[in-house]
Amino acid sequence: MPTSLQESYIPVLLAWLFAIANATGVIVTGALLGKRVRNKFKDMPYESGMVPIGSARERFSVKFYMVAMLFILFDIEAVFLYPWAVVYRDLKWFAFVEMIIFIVLVLAGFFYIWKKGVLDWTHAEDIERRSADGTLHKVPTLEKVDHAA
Repeated sequence: MPTSLQESYIPVLLAWLFAIANATGVIVTGALLGKRVRNKFKDMPYESGMVPIGSARERFSVKFYMVAMLFILFDIEAVFLYPWAVVYRDLKWFAFVEMIIFIVLVLAGFFYIWKKGVLDWTHAEDIERRSADGTLHKVPTLEKVDHAA
């Protein structure tokens, strides 16, 4: 058992030193032993294994940001559910009523955005605009690929 405050921080200091040494060792080893190959293919941006199409400075729809905010909202809801579950037995009915109110408010927001069409990504005018701009490209499906060639 540590007898002073400084002794109690020795394990934390050792863990930090180990982490720094490990990270430095991995970076230095990779720099010394790794191949340095630069070509057009390696310098291309990675987009889920697909060839990048169009400019990276393309404007995104507001719906993209709305869905991102919804994702954060429901993550926050999940974060609040865990501590509630831990103290539920201590608070009994008060905790139950409070969580029901919280979930009803979150679901009201969800149904509101659903009714507004935020989750609908298939608007015809958006598809028409992208095809007119030339940014809508057809991707070959597996059925159309000729495997005999």
